[in-house]
Amino acid sequence: MRLVAPQRFEACDVGEPDAADLPAGDVLLRMLAGGICGSDLQFFRGVRQLDAPERGNLPAPAGFPAHEVVGVVVASAHDDVRVGETVVGWATGYDAIAEYVVTRGDGLTTFDAALPIVTAVMLQPLACVLAAVSRLGDVAGCTAAVLGQGPIGVLFSHVLKTSGAVHVTGVDRVDRRDVAATFGVDEMVWASADRWARNQHDDSRPHVVIEAIGHQTATLNDAVEAVAPGGRIYYFGIPDERIYPFDMDRFLAKDLTLISGLTRNRRHWLSAAEEYLSRHPDLAAAYVTDIVGTHDITSAYERAVNPRPGQLKIVFTPPASDAA
Repeated sequence: MRLVAPQRFEACDVGEPDAADLPAGDVLLRMLAGGICGSDLQFFRGVRQLDAPERGNLPAPAGFPAHEVVGVVVASAHDDVRVGETVVGWATGYDAIAEYVVTRGDGLTTFDAALPIVTAVMLQPLACVLAAVSRLGDVAGCTAAVLGQGPIGVLFSHVLKTSGAVHVTGVDRVDRRDVAATFGVDEMVWASADRWARNQHDDSRPHVVIEAIGHQTATLNDAVEAVAPGGRIYYFGIPDERIYPFDMDRFLAKDLTLISGLTRNRRHWLSAAEEYLSRHPDLAAAYVTDIVGTHDITSAYERAVNPRPGQLKIVFTPPASDAA
């Protein structure tokens, strides 16, 4: 599928990648399933990516934009990824809405064959969350709040809770109360981040705040407003602007720490995600809520842009896929 205009995909035919042309370290996959991530949605809306603006030109490259992928290795120029393996990870070209995908082998790993293909998609976002929480340091005994309780936010809530946070608050404009218990949320707030933040009092401010919304500049300042003095903020949301207006006066006065970063050592964190899911298998049934075919990809992205109660991760599969 090709994104030909804002919020419009069309089917297209392109040549199958030639295994003989794989650069060192690359892998050719036959795609089995993919996931829609919040970082893909800016492209769907027609916004160009900051660090690679050519990606946002329309019509977009075939298969664009999607990077969460599960597939079978058809050919490999990577020493640790073998032909015939089923792997999960990153499509580094953001081009996973296709039958075949060429991607870096360093962002892929195998997983337990007992894990359904459509469930395995969640290992990639879970890997990102585990890597992020590791940068926060020790959260045992802390209170925490996660702004945004979509597919990334609920994983943050669960990982924080299992890492020892004594109280986790989830904040979202969509009613997420139905998944609060499953994902370790002690208090699920159905409200905008700014309204919730400005109603916090000094005796109840969380020690840690995760900004997991992205795609706007205001919510980072909501985190600054909400967090307790001496607290930590993790900015996970995807920036659509290079420069963010930031309340530096409030940030300094409260002695805060701001943390962010990308997921490095991807194979390690994917393996950590599989191990985490094996300890918390109840997450799988609650996380993937929508499975669609690629023929229905436009409406799937429309649903992702306009989430509703009961909706978390949307997974897509190619025609005649054996992913189920």
